[in-house]
Amino acid sequence: MPTFEGYPRADGPPGVRNYVAVIPTSVATSPIADEIAAQTGENVRSTPHQMGSDPPAAAREQIERTLVGVGTNPNVGAALVVGLGTERIAAADIAEGIADAERTVETLTLREEGGTVATVDAGAALASDLWDEISDRSRVECDASELRFGVECGGSDATSGIASNPGVGAACDRLVEDGGTATFSETPEFIGAEHILADRCVDEEVRERLLDRVDLREATAELMGVDLRGAQPSPGNQEGGLTTIEEKSLGAISKGGTTPVRGIVDYAEELPVGGGLVLMDTPGYDVESVVGKVAGGAQVIAFTTGRGSTTGNPLAPVIKVTGNPKTAERLANNMDVDASTVIEGESLESVGDRIYEKLLSVASGERTAAEQRRLEEFAINELQPNELEKLRGGV
Repeated sequence: MPTFEGYPRADGPPGVRNYVAVIPTSVATSPIADEIAAQTGENVRSTPHQMGSDPPAAAREQIERTLVGVGTNPNVGAALVVGLGTERIAAADIAEGIADAERTVETLTLREEGGTVATVDAGAALASDLWDEISDRSRVECDASELRFGVECGGSDATSGIASNPGVGAACDRLVEDGGTATFSETPEFIGAEHILADRCVDEEVRERLLDRVDLREATAELMGVDLRGAQPSPGNQEGGLTTIEEKSLGAISKGGTTPVRGIVDYAEELPVGGGLVLMDTPGYDVESVVGKVAGGAQVIAFTTGRGSTTGNPLAPVIKVTGNPKTAERLANNMDVDASTVIEGESLESVGDRIYEKLLSVASGERTAAEQRRLEEFAINELQPNELEKLRGGV
């Protein structure tokens, strides 16, 4: 059975990194979280986001779920939650959810500390203490079945659907065969290929849930005056050679491999361990989609790109895979795996083996290109008006 060297946790699967997460409860304290992390060192990472202090009640649950999920990701050994002190989402409530997963967690509120300078000073001291508490954790041999592997694509072009996406899909098949969990998302990019995914669902309940989520995403876009079937592929995708939404979606879903779809979870909902292929319902925006999977527990992300994307994440290593030989050459310092060899004759199975070995190596500590350059984008999905209406019980 394949293994990796990970950090065991008292609750849940092992981490592939051992960080202190500094988590702001709103946009008001995001700069403070950044400054605390900047003053504390390499192993303290902030997760700044754009959410306000008084989100609608129906949106609050998703934001809280995301913040708690970030704090309980296996790559987080301890957490510091920072609030202004006036938010509807209280730092204490987020900390309580994180503590339930057996993580050491502290809280700070700017109003109680006496302003920005005092909060940064107190936060830096607390973060240093938290790091001292977890810094002696050592890696141990762990089974690959304990990995939750998130897959994303962005900046797609004509090579994505024939090289990088199916190459990553072959790696997903390997992980599922070894007992792990693979997940991909971006529900709008199922459109045009949803019938193929539906036929792969393990039962009627999963099938209906999948098709409902696709319908809801399409209805959300229509409410805003956007016809997804007419608006996709995006102008950037078209410049990269994609011609129809069906062509884009068929390529996009290939990054999940070929195994049965065993479930579909909400944005930032916890992914099962040893769950096989499980989808997550997220928007198509890459950064928000990656954050949803990290909040769901994914320890490692693979990100495929044809035209070139540099997106990373503060807590989960992001493995960049390209099937475009020009991108592999021009953006060599941003890419981790060159899958363009498929075009020259390397089999997808062979590329999948290389990506799977890269996954295990990164899980054991190898730093990805995005990590080396501290590319750490972070954003939380904001529910749209018709989604809020549906949650309130409306149409």
